[in-house]
Amino acid sequence: MSILDLSEQEIIRRQSLDGLRQLGIEPYPAALYETNAYSADIINNFKEDEQPQVSVAGRIMSRRIMGKASFIELQDTKGRILVYINRDDLCSDENKDMYNVVFKKLLDIGDSLGIKGYVLRTQLGEISIHAQRLTVL
Repeated sequence: MSILDLSEQEIIRRQSLDGLRQLGIEPYPAALYETNAYSADIINNFKEDEQPQVSVAGRIMSRRIMGKASFIELQDTKGRILVYINRDDLCSDENKDMYNVVFKKLLDIGDSLGIKGYVLRTQLGEISIHAQRLTVL
């Protein structure tokens, strides 16, 4: 199949795939990603005085990028949950490529992610995960 046979969407997705690989991220890893929670369980068992550490995996269903902070809606097998992503929390060192390049430019709706972080309630009252680590699955 030549590039002339591809749709514009397919060309963009292949360029993103190449961009991930150039950054040393294998977008189709064979390794198993270990989770310890599901979205529905997190929401149903949330307690205001706790901030449990969770590890979840799912697909990006929507995203709102607002400078150095963003929100995504992650869907797993039991439902959807909001994930808060802050550039400085995700990239603790000087290299901000995981946020500025990978998250903002190369990932898209439908991509699978693993998220590690802690549970909190946002200012608008929605139970969410504050991401501390993001893994492309």
